[in-house]
Amino acid sequence: MPELRCPICGGPVRVDDDALPGELVEHDCGAVLEVYQDGEGRLSLRPFEGVQEDWGE
Repeated sequence: MPELRCPICGGPVRVDDDALPGELVEHDCGAVLEVYQDGEGRLSLRPFEGVQEDWGE
């Protein structure tokens, strides 16, 4: 299980081995984090911005 760092509090966040970009993870500090793949292909976390409306539908 990879251990990543919360971008808000800096605490450790455990992510499943089979985590995919776009998955959401809740952290102990109350943050909702999104798993994403950085430019080097590694999994990382960023604060979840919420679902955006698509007015073009």
